[in-house]
Formats: sequence, structure tokens, C-alpha cells
Amino acid sequence: MESVFDDILVDYGQQGVIANIKRYGSGHIHQTYLIDSNSKQFILQNFNTSVFPFPDRIAKNLKVVNKHLEGKILDFNLVLPMKTAKGALFSSVDQSAYRLFPFIAGECIDKVSSSEQAYLAAKAFGGFVKACIGINTNDLEEVIEGFHNLSLRFRQFENALKETNIELHAEAQELVAFFQRQVLLVRKYKHYEETLPLRVTHNDTKINNVIYDKGFAKINAVIDLDTVMPGYIFYDFGDLVRTVSCTEEEASLDWDKIDVDLDKYASLLKGFVAALGNDLSEEEKNSLPFGGEMMACIMGLRFLTDYLNGNIYYPIEYPEHNFHRAKNQALLLKALQNKREDISEIMKEV
Repeated sequence: MESVFDDILVDYGQQGVIANIKRYGSGHIHQTYLIDSNSKQFILQNFNTSVFPFPDRIAKNLKVVNKHLEGKILDFNLVLPMKTAKGALFSSVDQSAYRLFPFIAGECIDKVSSSEQAYLAAKAFGGFVKACIGINTNDLEEVIEGFHNLSLRFRQFENALKETNIELHAEAQELVAFFQRQVLLVRKYKHYEETLPLRVTHNDTKINNVIYDKGFAKINAVIDLDTVMPGYIFYDFGDLVRTVSCTEEEASLDWDKIDVDLDKYASLLKGFVAALGNDLSEEEKNSLPFGGEMMACIMGLRFLTDYLNGNIYYPIEYPEHNFHRAKNQALLLKALQNKREDISEIMKEV
């Protein structure tokens, strides 16, 4: 692989002796490496065209964002892919697509340990949305069609249920019935689809998509911009709620421990609203709690649909893996719905 990496650096006009290469980060989509050359450090990604079949759309969207942000001072770095010597955002070597990024030092974590960390992450993601205000969303393309479209994901779930060859045990039937009842969330999603403005959103606001400084006092960078495209404000806040305020990780089987940490929830809300402030309409503010429920629902539906389809999309470690992932998200969704009154009080305070 070193000779391949050498060729890529040459493609980017970054010739130099590679001193060290190692896998970097915990992402599952792209293979990511930290490269130490004799001149500087880089992040190199082997781009996954199976998950992202339209890399040209990503390149176009990031070009639009980059042009809009020229001359603007942000509170954090926005890590965009470097251009090759020929001005392209991808390098093609051995029939694979690669991208090179500048390396940003700091701490990248998979789980927050404090409400302050949650606040900083939410403020950074909200700050990204704010920085992109003014971009015409018609100039951007969907990089994954229907990515956060709850109506579409619910239809896919219903179709999978009709066509499944899996004999559903009692617990699976109960989980299916729970998600069927979430048709009320689908109706609410359709309402917001008709009334809220489209914005430029990050669409993958997991905690490991920000880089903290070494002391966790601020955010050094917002990263992983592949999913930047038009979306609704509750997408980005909702995925923060789903991945940060849940007391257990997505893979947890400790069913009794899955709940919502309201302190972290409040910190996420404070940070997100602090970044956007008056740029949010009243209806957008009111939609934020829906975002947490919607994102837990959509991920549960996607896991359960894959289980019904015979586990053809998500990599699994055992036959019931996707079923358990779906159950995890269902329990989070139940917790969010049971705490609607508490969340409403938090909304009033913020």
C-alpha cells in the first residue's frame, strides 16, 4: 500500500518520504489513515463508492459551501478535502477513489463524558448551519437520496414486512407493531416537510464528527462533510440527541439501561440554539424535540427493515444483530416519548 500512497501524494503535489502510516478513527464507511510524511501530516481516505455512489455530488456540494465560506471567520476549522494538482477533489489510483485532508490535531471521541462536551459539539454543528445561511439549497444535490426521509423509510419498512421470508418470533412481532404505531411521527414529518424551510445541514452529527482541543475547552474542527446537503434543522439536532443524550450506545444490549440523559439533552439544546439564535423561526424551534424522536425512529426502521430483508445492508456479527439494533432505537424512542413533558420544560427554559 505504501507505493499506492506515494502515488496519491504525488497526485496532490505533496511528494515526500512517508515515515509512518496507520489506521485512524472509528468510522465504518471509509478506510481512513493518518500519514506522517517528512514534511507534514495528512488524513487519507479510501472513499467508499458503494455507500456514496455519487462522489461527484459530494464534490459539487463542498465546492458550493467552500465558495460561500471564503473570507468568513468561523469558531472552528471546517475540514474540506484538498485539491489535487489538477484541481480535482478525488485521486483515482488502482480503480479506487482517494481523498487527502489536512490533519487537525486534537481529541476525537465516541462518547461525551460531560454536559459541557455536549454543549460544545451542538454549538459547533449549529454554527455550521448558521455559516451556510445564504446558500441557495437548489445549488446542492442529494448525495444519498431520501437519506433522512421518514416517509420513505416507513414505506421501505412496510414493503419489507410484506415480502420478508423471516418467521417472526413474538418479540419481533412486538417490535414490528411498535414501529407501525409510529405512523403518527410520519404524519408530523410530512407537516414539517410542507412548512419548514430547507437549509444546508450536516446530516451526520455524531460526536466523533467534531475534533475537540486537547483540553476539551473548545471545538477545533467539524469533520466528515460527505452528507452535507439540503435538509431540515431538526435533522442535525435530532441526530445529536440520538447519539449523545442516550445513556447507552447504539450497540448496547443492556435494555434496562437505555434512557435519555436530560442534562445532556438540555446542553445540546442550549448549544444548538446559542449558535443559531434568531436565525431559527418559531416553528423550527418547536420542531427540535421532534428531531430526536424522528432520528431514533428512522434508524430503528432502517435496522428493522434490513433484518426483515435478510441483513443485506448493514454488516452484522450474528443473525439477530440488526433486530437488536432496532430494539435499542425503539427503547430510546420510547424514552424520548415518555419524557415529552420534561423536554417541553427544558424547551421553555432555553
